[in-house]
Amino acid sequence: MALTGIEIFKLLAKTNCKECGFPTCLAFAMALASGKAELDACPYVSDEVREKLAEASAPPIRPVKIAMKDAVKTVGGETVMFRHEKTFFNPTIIAGRLTTAMSDAEVDAQIGKFNSLQFDRVGLLLRPEMLVVHDVNGDAAKFAGMAKKVADQSDAAIMLCSDKVDVVKAGLEAVKDRKPVLGVATAANADAMGALAKEAGLPLVAQAEGYDALAELTTKLTGMGLKDLIIDAGAKTLKQALQDQIVIRRAALVPKFKPFGFPTVTCPCEMTDDPMKEALYAATFIAKYGGITVLSDLDAAVVFPLLLERLNIYTDPQKPMIISAGIYEINNPGPDSPVAVTTNFALTYFIVSGEIEGSKVPTWLLIQDTEGLSVLTAWAAGKFSGDTVAHFVKKCGITDKTKTRTIIIPGYSAGISGDLEEELPDWKVLIGPREASHIPAFLKNL
Repeated sequence: MALTGIEIFKLLAKTNCKECGFPTCLAFAMALASGKAELDACPYVSDEVREKLAEASAPPIRPVKIAMKDAVKTVGGETVMFRHEKTFFNPTIIAGRLTTAMSDAEVDAQIGKFNSLQFDRVGLLLRPEMLVVHDVNGDAAKFAGMAKKVADQSDAAIMLCSDKVDVVKAGLEAVKDRKPVLGVATAANADAMGALAKEAGLPLVAQAEGYDALAELTTKLTGMGLKDLIIDAGAKTLKQALQDQIVIRRAALVPKFKPFGFPTVTCPCEMTDDPMKEALYAATFIAKYGGITVLSDLDAAVVFPLLLERLNIYTDPQKPMIISAGIYEINNPGPDSPVAVTTNFALTYFIVSGEIEGSKVPTWLLIQDTEGLSVLTAWAAGKFSGDTVAHFVKKCGITDKTKTRTIIIPGYSAGISGDLEEELPDWKVLIGPREASHIPAFLKNL
């Protein structure tokens, strides 16, 4: 049985060191008991206490780490049903599927699409992360060769997918260094597939239709000593698959039903032959509650909207996206280049910097810390005022970089110009355009 916050607190060192990110050990203990903190955050936990607290500190849905070539992604680990309750932490992994029925040209094309689908948006790299190698004919040699090609030609996380243990074993031998996800374990092959995953120390996909059968399978695999499981409920229709996702998530979170306390994999690629329906199904599972969703084709017109949906769902609505405050050089500015200032809200920065870059005018862009607020919101909150902007200009070091004593402020903050002129008597304050699209013309006319 999980321990209460008070029971956990009694086992802690009670140093109140704040190194865990909480003000007191009691606050940390309460967060630990509710699944909102991890035990590893405390640097003073003894091995004995760590063992006692293992159950209390474990999230209801186990976080499973999945290796890419140069990165590690995590699925699972969620603690709430709905984002507004807290937030969602580990974004759905978007995967493309390769099958042993494909020709070499088709495989090369799919890998090429995977490699090319990388988009920079507000400072984040959006991309699919996984390729699934799916056995359809029992050809172990072809399966292993295809897995090797994926490993050699991409940085993708790899899932090896077959119900034949010898086929999975051949694929594993080919890409062992890439630490693939193994699958699929079923009631028929659970002993052999579980033993293979345990020996290799790799995550394993467990597949069964029906909640009783699925619970029985995961219980058997965990009884073998396996911890990193990924659940595949096996549904082939949207209605049933959506129901399965909700039931599994709720069972893990509310009654804390341990056999369902694992992330899930969903396969829109097996539910329809219509690309648009497949995209719709994938969008559904990103929202509710797929850990991995597998597409039959990595078409940019399908993948990009899914990446944006995922970004929106897994961005914490209570924490604005911010850019580090400082001086940003755009178009190689010199001592006589103009100086502009705005807030550190990420979207504001990327829109403004993009327009300045497009103008081809060398410009110094000052980004002031406004706690991630946009211009109008920061102004209304008193975080982007004549006083705060002037203080930032004096402290940021721009006066050492430029002879210019003209500063451009956003058009929507024109009201701070008077105070700013008083605080910076040696500077001339120019009111820039209200719309970012007018920035290039404004700069060219200076």
